[in-house]
Amino acid sequence: MDRVPNSTHWGAFTATVTGPGPAGLRVEPHPLDPDPSPLLDNIPGAVHHRSRVRRPAVRRGWLERGPGADPARGGDEFVEVDWDTAASLLAGELGRVRERHGNSAIYGGSYGWASAGRFHHAQSHLRRFLNQIGGYTRSVNTYSNGTSVVVLPHIVGTGGAAQVMSGGTSWPVIARHTELLVAFGGLRVSNAWVAPGGHARHSIGAHLAEGGGRGMRVANFSPLRDDLPDDVPGDWYSIVPGTDVVAMLALCWVLVDEGLADRAFLDRYTVGAERFIAYLRGEPDGQPKDPDWAAPRCGVPAERLRELARAMAARRTLMHVSWSLQRTEHGEQPVWAGVALAALLGQIGRPGGGFGHGYSSMADVGSAQGRYSLPSVRQGTNPVTDFIPVARISDMLLNPGEPFDYNGRRLRYPDIKLVYWVGGNPFHHHQDLTRLRRAFGRPDTVVVHEPYWTATARHADIVLPVTTTLERDDLGVGRGDSHLLAMKRALEPTGRDDYEIFAELAERMGVGKEYTEGRTSGEWLRHLYGEWRERLVGRGYDVPEFDRFWADGVFELPDRRDDRVLFAEFRADPAAHRLDTPSGRIELFSETVAGFGYPDCPGHPAWLEPHDWLGGPRAAEYPLHLIANQPATRLHSQLDMGGHSQGAKVAGRESIRLHPDDAAARGISDGDLVRVHNDLGSCLAGAVLSTDLRPGVAQLPTGAWFDPSGEEVTCAHGNPNVLTADRGSSRLAQGCTGQHALVEVERFEGEPPPVRAFEPPAFGEVAGAHRVR
Repeated sequence: MDRVPNSTHWGAFTATVTGPGPAGLRVEPHPLDPDPSPLLDNIPGAVHHRSRVRRPAVRRGWLERGPGADPARGGDEFVEVDWDTAASLLAGELGRVRERHGNSAIYGGSYGWASAGRFHHAQSHLRRFLNQIGGYTRSVNTYSNGTSVVVLPHIVGTGGAAQVMSGGTSWPVIARHTELLVAFGGLRVSNAWVAPGGHARHSIGAHLAEGGGRGMRVANFSPLRDDLPDDVPGDWYSIVPGTDVVAMLALCWVLVDEGLADRAFLDRYTVGAERFIAYLRGEPDGQPKDPDWAAPRCGVPAERLRELARAMAARRTLMHVSWSLQRTEHGEQPVWAGVALAALLGQIGRPGGGFGHGYSSMADVGSAQGRYSLPSVRQGTNPVTDFIPVARISDMLLNPGEPFDYNGRRLRYPDIKLVYWVGGNPFHHHQDLTRLRRAFGRPDTVVVHEPYWTATARHADIVLPVTTTLERDDLGVGRGDSHLLAMKRALEPTGRDDYEIFAELAERMGVGKEYTEGRTSGEWLRHLYGEWRERLVGRGYDVPEFDRFWADGVFELPDRRDDRVLFAEFRADPAAHRLDTPSGRIELFSETVAGFGYPDCPGHPAWLEPHDWLGGPRAAEYPLHLIANQPATRLHSQLDMGGHSQGAKVAGRESIRLHPDDAAARGISDGDLVRVHNDLGSCLAGAVLSTDLRPGVAQLPTGAWFDPSGEEVTCAHGNPNVLTADRGSSRLAQGCTGQHALVEVERFEGEPPPVRAFEPPAFGEVAGAHRVR
């Protein structure tokens, strides 16, 4: 059998089909990849899994009673129907909502990763379709970095923020020039397996090895020792979770107090330095932010902070903040404080120095970037102006018409009647899943396209089965990727492509020609490639015709820049390359942000005590700080039923890491089933004891499929988002705060409920169907 090339968000691979079922599918890393991700091992067991959605299905209560709010979502039976019936019901309901409530009553969800392909990108097709029928209420930003993308434009401008978020200084430059990499949030390599669209070649390990071999050291500020690989030279600063800003402020204080700050840089390239320095000295509140103040709060000894600040000033230092730190309450502050610390060092714009954000969060951060755009589907223009920050979906559904603050604006939540979700799973991303369940019970109708019976599909009214990447042709390439891949179909499809579904709906709603432009899926691939090739050929690049590319299966992208230094042009000439901030410079104090009057986000970096941290009053009742970080065994919740993900489960549940001292105090042994709980909910998990985390800290990664099947627990499978609070980072960004929660853990006694997360829902017959006008 031929090896068929394909790609995922965590890397390229080849598939060989030798027979039916998982045993007949062999997945191997693409020969291009020197360091492939083990997540590929999840694919064979998932494609044929019993949790696949195999036919269109409609919730029985919706069929019998018609559209309307219904708390039975998530627990009702489904009725399988044919495609024509499903399309007729859905087109009719879209028409009803538009006619009675307007297009702003449709929420186009589709926050998620879905396919790595450039054409079969579920979010693009949903937006294209909804735009052509009059628009929809949209979301802005992401759960991953939604705080950063709002605060960074106030600090370094919109263009500067784009440079930070789209790549920053490239890894080869870091490997050659950085002497000290101070990593707040660590450098967890497993996160860097992933990028939107995937990467054909994973190289972060090689770059770290090159830098380490040259003498680079990493200061790992994290509650988790293994947020830095063992083979990377470095030191562990075992910090109290949520107190990174405390340590950063103390480092800044040392630089100022000992005359190590680069005053010439501050004067030429920044504004507001004196306001910030006054805060460091304690002039507004009487409390200097020195290491003696910081040590009891952040857990790092004062002398270690002083020594590190001196070393940072004496060496070529890159100040790095991971995305995880801004996924918390007041998440704006570590980003702002990180820029301020880099500015005080005066190394911004120099090779190997300055500021970086997200190097351990995504494969494309620090990767070589091309000087051209990638093939993509045009989405059109949305005439509806209503939007929400993506992490505020429960607020929107539960509080229609209520006001909310966002980035200096006072807005109102629209009244959503229909939620249309494709390519994603909010029951993975969102916090306080009990509240999200209530929110999903409020709209008239919830529509989901899904390959699998996820919790989101179970909480829908109309569920349409869609194909996986192995069941269709596509173009595979990610941001900062090195190669364009032919993603070739290896298996017969289960369900239909999102494009086919929207093409039929568009035809029924009178916009079929506008949506398809008269092209089949295969013709769209040729068209997108042809448009992209024409642009590159016009700029002097040698790019093969489509047929040659498809036969070869891969094309190496030309002219990729791997020598980027963030803000090098600005440093060379700040007048000619001024930032698009109000001052044209880096704003350590922002008059704009200060003018918003948000007490939870002042105009400069500051320590603001969060609701959940070990130094607060809640810790008396919930004395363990839970880190709900990204899993090492899957991408978010994708393919949790796969072999690699399942191999890390304990007693069939997600594993929670505990320090042996914390476990002993609770009578917990390695491998025990435990109940993790707080005032929001509870879940079961399997205990794994490790000294690689700070005492008082527990680690339960996200992504276990939500399983509300137990009477004694909110989730029987170990989803930490039954424990995380649904509150925005601040009124500025309203970002996700799902990284942290305070909890207690106890040994579970008795017979545990079975894990039913991967079982399809019950199917029944319908007593009498309503008619959609």
